[in-house]
Amino acid sequence: MIAHLSGTLLSKQATSAIVDVGGVGYEVAIPLSTFYELGENGSPVQLRVYTHVSQDAIRLYGFKTVRERELFLQLISVNGVGPGLAIKLLSGMNADEMIASIRTNNLVRLVAIPGVGRKTAERLVVDLRDKIAALSSPALEEEFAAKAAAGGAPSSPDSMRDDAISALANLGYQKAAAEKAVKTAIDEGGELSVEVVLRRSLRSLAKA
Repeated sequence: MIAHLSGTLLSKQATSAIVDVGGVGYEVAIPLSTFYELGENGSPVQLRVYTHVSQDAIRLYGFKTVRERELFLQLISVNGVGPGLAIKLLSGMNADEMIASIRTNNLVRLVAIPGVGRKTAERLVVDLRDKIAALSSPALEEEFAAKAAAGGAPSSPDSMRDDAISALANLGYQKAAAEKAVKTAIDEGGELSVEVVLRRSLRSLAKA
């Protein structure tokens, strides 16, 4: 089983990345939290990997940190939560928010993520409330926008808007809601990138 990849980032999207390792390109599904941390195409990259084997395919899921991968493994241990939904959960909020939501029984925050119904949220709380205590950190992770504008050439406004809407749609949000959230995010102004727009949009959608 593949547990770690170290190579060159060939390309990245909000939900996946392709890593060149010795001339072989591995496509890896990633949460938005990992996407935010990736460098530009051509830069070195290291990912912790979970290999999921099913009857029809072998899929790789990649994470920037061991902690994030461990949280992913805890999530998929819950009945009804597969790798795809676990990725959506880790895209809808960062690790600290996820852990806090589960440990404080914040069902409203959990069901705000597409694909998470009340029963699934309740199972997450019941099954993981005590198990994930070891993954808690003493302080919140860095603010969403801390590294948002670092590096890379800026995207055109139209391209940035379309990429953000596409990413939210891939995560299960309705197109109309995604478009509204992205417009609100862009209207906030400041130095914009796809990462910044996605962070702002997810915050807006979580409050809806």
